[in-house]
Amino acid sequence: MSAPLLSVDHLSKSYGGVKAVQDVSFTLERGELLALIGPNGAGKSTCFNMLNGQVRPDFGRIRIEGRETTGLDPRRVWALGVGRTFQITATFGSMSVRENVQVGLLARHGALARMTGFAGRTLAAEADDLLALVGMRDAAERPSGELAYGDLKRLELAVALTNEPSLLLMDEPTAGMAPADRVELMRLAAEIARARRIGILFTEHDMDVVFEHADRIMVLDRGRIIAEGTPATVRRDPKVRAVYLGEGHLFGSEAAA
Repeated sequence: MSAPLLSVDHLSKSYGGVKAVQDVSFTLERGELLALIGPNGAGKSTCFNMLNGQVRPDFGRIRIEGRETTGLDPRRVWALGVGRTFQITATFGSMSVRENVQVGLLARHGALARMTGFAGRTLAAEADDLLALVGMRDAAERPSGELAYGDLKRLELAVALTNEPSLLLMDEPTAGMAPADRVELMRLAAEIARARRIGILFTEHDMDVVFEHADRIMVLDRGRIIAEGTPATVRRDPKVRAVYLGEGHLFGSEAAA
């Protein structure tokens, strides 16, 4: 049998006396959407930062399709086919929508160091294909600084796809978006993931988004996984109910599902 797309074994990280992530283990397959949820301070961002290479774990192993990536820097992790989006979008406001995508493509093709000024027509067709994929082709020539926030999130997704990732890490992808835009962005990401066999690990506070789109859900509390399974299984878990006590929208009318 082939190795899982992502394999995490006993990952741990402490800051002084604070155990941010404790003995976290899980796998993720191609084409699967796995949600990592939990209250503020549960360790979600620390976990993401270790997977992405921004933070080195104190203990544990990270492998991508069987290849050890523990402790690699973010650039090397990116080169292995790991894309990432962030809670706060990071685009070049003075560049056009197309040029933002071209920067990612130039980096993938090893040409970023030779770029002077705007990216021009280099890789324009490939950039436009990615923009079409996220529904932004008609905005290709607009300055990204003029975009509405929902469109910026779509652009960020296009940029994250420039390195043809097999794994996409999405840290609160719908933060700050209107409810309708949240649903649409995750629907789009799910469609792309399944069509291209990309595994997605995402964190999210909007439980409607989580339960509608995730194939599996993991729940972190104080750095530990306290529940894992299908949305229906997690919804019924008493430990999850205790952590989210008072957040009725998490369980709602589907509590008996």
